[in-house]
Amino acid sequence: MGEKAVEGCGKSAVVLLGLGAMGSALGRAWLAAGHALTVWNRSGGRAGPLAEEGAVVAGTAAGAVAAGRLVVVCLLDDESVEQALAGVELAGKDVVNLVTGTPGQARARAVWAEARGARYLDGGIMAVPPMIGVPGAGAYVFYSGSGELFEEHREVLTVPAGARYVGADAGYAALHDVALLSAMYGMFAGVAHAFALVRGEAVEPGDLAPLLGSWLTAMAGSVERTAARLESGDYATGVVSGLGMQVAGKETLLRTAEEQRVSVELLSPYFRLMEHRLALGGGAEDLTGVVDLLRR
Repeated sequence: MGEKAVEGCGKSAVVLLGLGAMGSALGRAWLAAGHALTVWNRSGGRAGPLAEEGAVVAGTAAGAVAAGRLVVVCLLDDESVEQALAGVELAGKDVVNLVTGTPGQARARAVWAEARGARYLDGGIMAVPPMIGVPGAGAYVFYSGSGELFEEHREVLTVPAGARYVGADAGYAALHDVALLSAMYGMFAGVAHAFALVRGEAVEPGDLAPLLGSWLTAMAGSVERTAARLESGDYATGVVSGLGMQVAGKETLLRTAEEQRVSVELLSPYFRLMEHRLALGGGAEDLTGVVDLLRR
């Protein structure tokens, strides 16, 4: 089907490459909102459910791309993008790449797209598939790259999830994505250690959970304070619990873990950084200085 045929309806057409769990969720959201959708997947069997809902199934990636201007890519990884679009005509296309990758890969892919005559937007999806297309679920996507592309297609891009444009540098969506995910895994590490401490005791995980959740919520306020200190360069003014005090207090945490027969492998690396910062003279600071130690 040609581009004019697909875009003949009232709403913008979308070409979608990749029908895994996330790609399929995106496709269903666009179809539900009335957008004409052309899809392609390496294994054709996954296209069936979307075809039943009105999507046009292309036999090749090139055939799908030829069907519309806005091409959304939701494949496995950067290498799969290279393979799927090898030799495909992209001149005049708007490529939105939602593949999870690194900032460097996104920047290289932007150069690759520009060399082939396409505008490029990179995306980092902050959601799991069940959140896509669900109002109030909190799903959103970071976008970076061509600001013109983003503004032109903003309405379409916000159908499956909220859209947050974070800059013309194509790597910034991936950078924001990984920064948030890294913080998430740090939190998961702390939660795992906390549950390990009470494992085997007469403390039910379900009883600890609300206490742990509310405590982490209260501690989330430190994020804004850390940002303010990094921007000002003042790590010591107004500090209530200085680094010196916190380093001294870590011994109780380590001894408790030993008594409970719990490994300290999740906590020790952070404690070593705290000790290093203290040794550099940061005893009156809060924990912000650890950020500088992580930079290489």
